This record gives sequence, structure tokens and C-alpha cells, in this order.
Amino acid sequence: MKVAIAGAGNVGRSIAQELVDNGHQVMLIEREQARLTPSKVPAAEWVLADACEVSSLQQADLANCDVVVAATGDDKVNLVVSLLAKTEFAVPRVVARVNRAENEWLFNEQWGVDVSVSKPRMMAALVEEAVTVGDLVRLMTFRQGAANLVEITLPPSAPYVGHPVRDVPLPRDSALVAILRGKRVLVPSQDDPLEAGDELVFVCVPEVEGEVRGVILGSSGVETARAAEV
Repeated sequence: MKVAIAGAGNVGRSIAQELVDNGHQVMLIEREQARLTPSKVPAAEWVLADACEVSSLQQADLANCDVVVAATGDDKVNLVVSLLAKTEFAVPRVVARVNRAENEWLFNEQWGVDVSVSKPRMMAALVEEAVTVGDLVRLMTFRQGAANLVEITLPPSAPYVGHPVRDVPLPRDSALVAILRGKRVLVPSQDDPLEAGDELVFVCVPEVEGEVRGVILGSSGVETARAAEV
């Protein structure tokens, strides 16, 4: 892919290096001369320009990019970059960084954002995931909330502990995509048995999260988790 990243700070450079290492063509757009440091990601193309200006994006040939990443530390800038990328240059995929939790609601398709990555939300989810057993934790949202990545750590009392995956009657529009067991990551097959302490990772639409929770934890487990919230 050809990927343009607006913002060459620590976040932008880290994304660029990861993408370069994976074989993608990367262009970093930075408006501050002090941050223009090609030696830090030498395989990327570096452009000194304001990504909020249409003329700069035209010169950078943004229309031929497959993905644009708005990765600056300013939410206003990231929104403008996203909107221009989508509406002026018809970039197929726009990913935007959300710096302040209160601005998260703005990062939607009306602003040209296909995927928003909220640092505060991700950090909160990771904290919850680390300490929560027996409840559903939302790790990430895809396509403006059309689907979520969620995790449930199985308590010993869960009804399907010891049962193979095939026995778990998951609702429609949900899928078990990984089992984290100790230091292992398992791609679940129908014959794999579930064990207490397993971290089950699902992709599902928001409407069935409650059903997934109920199936995996059983009615008693859900009631226990709700009681803990009160």
C-alpha cells in the first residue's frame, strides 16, 4: 500500500517505521522543520508541508494514496486532514488519532474518518482487560461502531469451561477470533476446549454484546458482574 501519514512526531514516526518494515510505501507529511528528521525513518518519503492545505496535499499526490493516517497531536488538525483526504482526494481508507476523549464523538464518517483510534479509550480498555475477570471488556471499535473487538476472561464458574468451542451457541453476527491462554495465542478450532482463565476475544456487532456475555458467563455470571458494578 501507499500510505500518507500527517504528523511526524513520535506516533507518526512509529507508525511509519512499522509500515515500512511490513513492506509498504510510506510518506510522512510534517509542517514543522524541526520535526523533519528523515534519518529516523530513512525508507520513508518526507515532505515539509501543511497537511491542512489542499495545495500541499495536491503536491504530495494524496489522491494516489491507499490510506491516510492523521496522526498529529492536535484533534482539530486530524479532523481537517481526514475530511480533506476523503472529500477532496477520495482516499479509500482514512485512520485518525484521537488525543482527547471528549472529542471522540467527532471522529466519524461525516468528518471522513473510517477508523478512529482513541488513546484514552485504548488505555482504559487495557486497564480493564488486565484486571477484569468474568465480564465483557470492549477493546476496540471498527467502522464507526459497526463492530467491536471485545474480550471476556473466563471465570471457573462459566458454563462452558471444559467444553469444546463447538458447544458454545454464539449469536449471529459474532465470532470467537482468538483464545489467549497464558503466553499462547490460539486460533480457535471447533474441537478446542475452553479453560478457566482463558481470555476469549470476539468480534461482534454492538447489538449482540449482551447475548455474547450471557452465553459465555451464564445468567449467574452476568448477575455477579452486574452486582459488582453497583
